[in-house]
Amino acid sequence: MTLTFWRVMIFLISVLWAPLLHAASSESFSNFALSARLISVENGVAPNVKTLSLGLDLELAEGWKAYWRSPGEVGLPPEIDWQGSRNLETSELLWPAPQRFTAFGIENFGYHDRVVLPILVVLEEPGAPVELAARVTLLTCSDICVPHDFNLTLAIPAGNGVDTQTAALVTKFAQRIPAEPSASNIVITSAALTNDALVITATSSEAFQSPDVFPEMGSFFTFGQPDIRTSASGTSLWAQLPLLSRDDATGPLRLTVTDGARAVTAQPDWSDFPAEPPYKITVAQPDVMQLISIAVFAFLGGLILNFMPCVLPVLSIKLASVMAHADRSAHTVRGGFLMSALGVLAFMWVLATGVLALQAAGMSIGWGLQFQNSAFLTIMFMILVVFAANLFGVFEISLPSALQRRLASAGAREGYLGDFATGAFAAVLATPCSAPFLGTAIAFALTGRAIDTVLVFTSLGLGLALPYLLFAVRPQWVKLLPKPGRWMIVIKWVMGLLLTLTAIWLLWVLNGVAGAWVVSTVFGLSVGFVFLAALPRLGENVRIASLVSISALAFLVASNFTTAPTPRTSSQDWAEFDRSEIPRLVSQGKTVFVDVTADWCLTCKANKALVLDREPVAGLLQAENIVPMQADWTRPDPEISRYLETHNRFGIPFNIVYGPNAPSGVLLSEILSSDAVIRALEEAQSEKSTNGF
Repeated sequence: MTLTFWRVMIFLISVLWAPLLHAASSESFSNFALSARLISVENGVAPNVKTLSLGLDLELAEGWKAYWRSPGEVGLPPEIDWQGSRNLETSELLWPAPQRFTAFGIENFGYHDRVVLPILVVLEEPGAPVELAARVTLLTCSDICVPHDFNLTLAIPAGNGVDTQTAALVTKFAQRIPAEPSASNIVITSAALTNDALVITATSSEAFQSPDVFPEMGSFFTFGQPDIRTSASGTSLWAQLPLLSRDDATGPLRLTVTDGARAVTAQPDWSDFPAEPPYKITVAQPDVMQLISIAVFAFLGGLILNFMPCVLPVLSIKLASVMAHADRSAHTVRGGFLMSALGVLAFMWVLATGVLALQAAGMSIGWGLQFQNSAFLTIMFMILVVFAANLFGVFEISLPSALQRRLASAGAREGYLGDFATGAFAAVLATPCSAPFLGTAIAFALTGRAIDTVLVFTSLGLGLALPYLLFAVRPQWVKLLPKPGRWMIVIKWVMGLLLTLTAIWLLWVLNGVAGAWVVSTVFGLSVGFVFLAALPRLGENVRIASLVSISALAFLVASNFTTAPTPRTSSQDWAEFDRSEIPRLVSQGKTVFVDVTADWCLTCKANKALVLDREPVAGLLQAENIVPMQADWTRPDPEISRYLETHNRFGIPFNIVYGPNAPSGVLLSEILSSDAVIRALEEAQSEKSTNGF
């Protein structure tokens, strides 16, 4: 048995003996949140007695909580400084088992209503009087968090006697101190740490009723709400706790498992592999109407994407597709647009397959995350450069004459592959955007069954492909376009310019993801390829002039990109995202506006340009009591990914407002408006309050 076990036993024995007398107690410290006092079971120090049984008695006002020794994601446990005390050798603060509280999407461990923290005191001189001076610091939280720092003094003279009421009170909480493994019928059997979760198992001679798990691995490791499952008999427990933050080094693990009045604390050895759950949870499946509703949401989200700012890069591709069909037969037009629609759907099905594969591998996924990948951005940039150069007439992409003759004999089918590629490419470039209804649909797809994922992405593809489908149903609409002429050259240059702007945007995103050296290399290779491809069409003087111009342009591009990812500029002074800071700021009466954004998110840019950086919102965000906090998701960031997942979101933009009246946050739509932001700020900082932690 461990030293801690014997200390607890000594403490319990010491408070259960003696006749009825008044126990010693300090003066009380009281305010609106709590009342605190130092109490002693013994009314006097008996001859030759070496230890005393004390307690820090905390009575918390309704809705207020205090923290356990390990507070969870944020918080501070109570501490006592005994400097200035006399006849005190050592003291040990003992901790009854805590409860779990959740607010701001953050897990905390602590106490509510009333708690007595038992204190075992060892005297320097047995039997001699004691003068205790306790400087207590602790944090209490409700809708706000208030730190406390106060002094309690208690003098215990020599003598005999114990107050049975105080002894019963202290004993009540001392019995809640988690037992040692040898003294409990709960046995923690395994613990394994993966990259993103802690998995433990436990057994009990009695069936678990309401179990909970509280891990302690130091301040650098924090865990989210556990997924707890029990076997059919209830005597085996499996728990998985998502890892929110970690250190490089894995320290010792101390686990506390509670089940009603039962609790045990142990330090299990690490297992090499996480255990499988004793059984799979049966999740209620959505009914037919829910599936139809989600499918409609996904369809509307895809349809709205056609009108979002992110469609600007896609516009030239769609317009080129329509113009290419102007002189074809109705049958050919219908087939071409159906192939473009199929290209959109094919990309969505590939995306759905990738989502399912990544989910099976246990990886974090989200909408538009391919734009965090430098290889993807490089390929997309080079494709756009080639397309734009082709539209500007720098060179023409043509097949060998023999192959052209063979394709010509194939009739209308010759352009179907290009139509298919046009649809797929348009769908790829639309993914950096979010739209109303899209967030709900994507969240459902990424958390549901495989059939739900396929349904959502198919409906989303149908919405995005609707313009192609409409032209397929009414191919005669193509005849309404103006007759071919010189205006098409202007359109061609305009489309080339749009693709060039898109390529520049992708280059800027690549700088934020991979840095200037990668940008300079990709830009140089692309320009070099275009120059070499254009050489046969250029005269000698033009070649020299072009080479000089391209070299100068490459130098300017390289010099204007920093060696590190480009910091975002804005009229706002944005605080760096720190999830643990949110409750602290709100506890001070401040309102926190969180903006999760990325360089590749065009909807985010539109929100910033049209709402966040304009009056009256820009002025409000600069107010003294408002803290604008920005999370940059340009590059992969597990902390931001987990934060979004706690709100059941897997894509951006994501905006939420926390405040004294909104500890869990006021969630905003993907498309911001000034009125919506102002209403959310007012709601969050209202004087009305609700209880939270």
